[in-house]
Amino acid sequence: MTQAFCVLFTSLLCAEALRAQAGPGTRPSTPPAGEWRGVHLLGSQSLDVTQLERAVRERLAPMGVNTIVLEINYNYRYASHPELRSPAAIDREDAQRIARACREHGIRLIPMFNCLGHQSWSRTVFPLLAKNPDFEERPTADQEKNLYCRSWCPLHPGVNPVVFALIDELIAAFDADAVHVGMDEVFVIASDACPRCRGKDPADLFARAVNDLHAHLVATRKVTMLMWGDRLLDSRALGYSRWEASANGTAPAIDRIPRDIVMCDWHYDRRADYPSVRFFQDKGFRVWPASWRKTEAALALLECGRRNAGPRMLGHLCTFWHPATLGCRLLLDEKLDPPPPAEAVEAVEAMRVCMQRLRGPLPTGPASAGAVSP
Repeated sequence: MTQAFCVLFTSLLCAEALRAQAGPGTRPSTPPAGEWRGVHLLGSQSLDVTQLERAVRERLAPMGVNTIVLEINYNYRYASHPELRSPAAIDREDAQRIARACREHGIRLIPMFNCLGHQSWSRTVFPLLAKNPDFEERPTADQEKNLYCRSWCPLHPGVNPVVFALIDELIAAFDADAVHVGMDEVFVIASDACPRCRGKDPADLFARAVNDLHAHLVATRKVTMLMWGDRLLDSRALGYSRWEASANGTAPAIDRIPRDIVMCDWHYDRRADYPSVRFFQDKGFRVWPASWRKTEAALALLECGRRNAGPRMLGHLCTFWHPATLGCRLLLDEKLDPPPPAEAVEAVEAMRVCMQRLRGPLPTGPASAGAVSP
């Protein structure tokens, strides 16, 4: 073969390898260069796509945001299971518009689907369990009295085929090379009221759910998997609350799951130290610390991440736990009547301050060397 033909043949092989790695309906992985400067937006309720496009173009990209985690859950017009669509669900065209706006402004878009826990909000049951009540991890009578959120059963054989089909549609619709699977605040697990899970180790069950998702997303679909890290932290050992860490036996699962999962380490209150930032890195995971509305707490977590930044530290993620459309309107400085909740205003301000800090100079020294790609 001639030299030119060899070069062409090698190039075609490389391109095919990238295409195969990306999986059907996706592009080759395009992680942000340097720190991941992220924003989480709650797109699981009525979503104004035009407002989101404007916010990306006029505010988020100029602020330095290079990654958006868009929580969709059931707010998509799923073809595989139309019975699970929420009433105001976006469609594929909407998803493509959002993906295009992000791509044109150098922002990586990561769809999120809440898995295992958060299948209700108190007594309001979300579509998966509303349509398939047998999928639920039945809470005990005591848990039912003070119910926070329902969970699906990690051992029910019918759950994964449905959930995987939904997530696959999100990957294709958003041209995604990564998926956030939630997994936070799982309080109903290994319930004595569940005939499949009664008497089993909560850590084994949690690891089972994580590993099932990893096998489908990473091994089969070739995308990066992200999750909230709280259920993998021991609240007593690390000094965290039962919300941002586990007090119900799931923490040992950290040694039973793959290390290529990105751990989103959320903490919303100010502390002198956040030991989980080091803990996850020491365990071999990439970590993406996540803050919310309290500016001082957000900056404290951000700086802790920077002080303890090894090669597995990714950057910082700002969450917004109100509808994304409200966040976009606040970012665009629109006048709102009635006035928005104070927490939403505070969250946008914290987001702005964190992005400004992230665009500043990085600390120097060997601990902060090297950005990490998925």
